[in-house]
Amino acid sequence: MTSSTMWLKSMSTPRTAGPMSVPRSVSPEEYVLLTSSPSAPRTTIYRRRHPCSWRNFIRMFTLRRVLISVTLVPVFLLLAIICQGIPPNYDDIRTFEQRLPQHSLSLVPRNQPQYLRFPGHLWGYGFNNVLQEAILMSYLAYVSNLSFVFEDYTWSHLPLPWTIYDFALRPAHIPLNALISGPTAGGPMPSAPNAYRAVSAEFYAQVCGPESRKHVISTLNAPNDADGAVMIDWWVDQLTNVQEPCIEIDSSAHIVFDSHFFGNPRILSLWESLTKSPMLTDFAWSPLVHAAVSRNFALFQPESAKDLYDAHSRKSLAGLVALHLRRGDYRRHCPNLEKWGADYMGINQHPSLPDRFDRSPYVNDTSARLSYYLDHCWPSTEQVVERLRDIRKEYPGLRRVYVLSNEWAWSLDGLKGALEEDGWDDLVSSTDIVLDSEQKHVAMAVDMAIAEKAEVFVGNGFSSLSSNVVMLRMAKGMEGQSNRFL
Repeated sequence: MTSSTMWLKSMSTPRTAGPMSVPRSVSPEEYVLLTSSPSAPRTTIYRRRHPCSWRNFIRMFTLRRVLISVTLVPVFLLLAIICQGIPPNYDDIRTFEQRLPQHSLSLVPRNQPQYLRFPGHLWGYGFNNVLQEAILMSYLAYVSNLSFVFEDYTWSHLPLPWTIYDFALRPAHIPLNALISGPTAGGPMPSAPNAYRAVSAEFYAQVCGPESRKHVISTLNAPNDADGAVMIDWWVDQLTNVQEPCIEIDSSAHIVFDSHFFGNPRILSLWESLTKSPMLTDFAWSPLVHAAVSRNFALFQPESAKDLYDAHSRKSLAGLVALHLRRGDYRRHCPNLEKWGADYMGINQHPSLPDRFDRSPYVNDTSARLSYYLDHCWPSTEQVVERLRDIRKEYPGLRRVYVLSNEWAWSLDGLKGALEEDGWDDLVSSTDIVLDSEQKHVAMAVDMAIAEKAEVFVGNGFSSLSSNVVMLRMAKGMEGQSNRFL
């Protein structure tokens, strides 16, 4: 057979024979007639059509198959989400809140306090935005001699127990006592035993039902852009003149303590009184959070176990530097901070803190200004390693790194390797912590509890998480110099 002959299927016929028919056992559409060489015996050769031709590929997508596929996609997504686990309902912690002594209705007629509720409180935001607001609102209630009404940490108001976040189910509501303890969450105030304890929104609804007369104060005429101390004084004046037992703040005109307040140094005028108030002196993480920290004690190598589980211990975890490396949504957020001309969070501008953010040299150079923001907000692995190296020179005893991060575990491998090459003993991160199903949804508080006890904390100056960690560390008497920024 000559070179023009292709092997697939061949059939020889006499010279006098007419055109050969396609074998009966196959469809004619599957074969193509090939021309043989003139010098070769007359041969009719059939080549089978390739089954993966583009026409056959198109025929696969029938309307029925497309409809079935479209129908199954959400089903598979739902199964993938459910397979990651059903969130807990925290019923035991809700029962704990219901049984707090101040929630006894028998005590109300004899010693009924006035209640202060903020119906327009933050929801659907990150935990630290909610926490800083709750601390300030409970502080205002305390200095006004009122009982603060605390709320669930709320992610969604849909009539469902769960919502979807990052392709996983998360609780729509988490009781505040799953995250924190202390006066803001209805705990006792040893430093102010005569102050009224906070009550839950559920109890408030029982005492101050729809028929109850509520005194509502609008934020419309409040000095919302004033210095922090001026704001608090104005609100105290408004609240002390109220006679009704149920007081609510209407924040539809303006949020009392909004993001601009926390992102501005005018909050610092409250620093001395706030840090000496029960909101911070008696603040503690929840037992659920402390249990998670204790469960992972081997990762932190404490000199004494008490350093971990004692909520009020002022002793730090020697040799440990906690690094807050914010990723994820900060890829978009950091460039926006440059466009807005943002500074560090207000608490992070405290005079005792050694690291400052100064964008003034780059006012007329947009490119250099953006680079300056990214260096401090979205640093590279090399920049992080260099920053920690400089801090270790100031604190030679540092040898271990704990990274608080929303980054994927595999993305931190490069940083881990670089730090080990730079002489650090080991690096552990949020992804290494072992958590049960209830602790998983309060993991951000677990991270903060660890960072609060580290010998040195290195934060992101633009972050509310870093700001809250700095506030809690300094309120416990830890040196301002031990709080650094990227």
